[in-house]
Amino acid sequence: MKNILLIGDSIRAGYDRAVAERLTGLANVYFPDENCRFAQYILRAVNLWKENNNWPTDMDLVHWNAGLWDCIRIFGDEPLSPLPVYRDFIVRVHKRIRQLFPDAKIAFATSTPIDEERFRRDHNGKYERYNREIDAYNATAVEALTALGESVDDLNAVMKAAPLSEHSDGVHYYTPEGTARISEAVTRYLCDALELPFPAGGATAVGASVSDIGT
Repeated sequence: MKNILLIGDSIRAGYDRAVAERLTGLANVYFPDENCRFAQYILRAVNLWKENNNWPTDMDLVHWNAGLWDCIRIFGDEPLSPLPVYRDFIVRVHKRIRQLFPDAKIAFATSTPIDEERFRRDHNGKYERYNREIDAYNATAVEALTALGESVDDLNAVMKAAPLSEHSDGVHYYTPEGTARISEAVTRYLCDALELPFPAGGATAVGASVSDIGT
C-alpha cells in the first residue's frame, strides 16, 4: 500500500474524501482535518499535523497547494501575501515537506479558477480575488518549485474547462459534477505518479471534509 498526503485549502477539502475512496485498497490517503489556508500557515502547521495525526514518515507522495488565500484582497487591500513573499514561503514549505517526509515525491497543485462576479457578489465586495492574479501566483509557484524538482498537477487547467454550473459558490466545486471532475483528475495524477492502476468507477463522496471552509 502506498502512503499519500494531501495538503491544501478548501479546494482540497472538496476532493480529499473522494480521492481516498477511489484509492481504497491501493493507497492510504491522509489529509488534515482543517483548511490549510495560506502558505505561511502550512509552513507553521505541517509538522503539528504530522505529530498530532501520527502520520507516517514514509509517505510515497505529498500533493499540496497554497495560493487562493495568499492572493485574496480584503477591504480593497493588496493581496494577503505579496508575490515575492508568497514565493519565499512556497519554497520554505517545499523544504519543510522534504524535511518531514524525506523519501516522498512532492507535487504542487495549481490553484483553481474562480467565478469572479459570483465571488464578489457573495461577499459584497469585502473580499476579492482575480483570475489574472491566481494565474500569476500559480506561475510563480511553478517556476520556483520545478527548479527544486517538484512536479506539477495543473488543476487550474482542469477546472478552467468546468462550466460555471459545477461551482457550488464563487470559489468551490462541491457539486456532484465538480467533485467528480476534480477528484478524477487528482486520482489520475496520483496513480500516474505512483504507477498505480487507475480504479474503475467513481467515488460517492461529495463536498468538503472540513467544517471550517473559510474564504
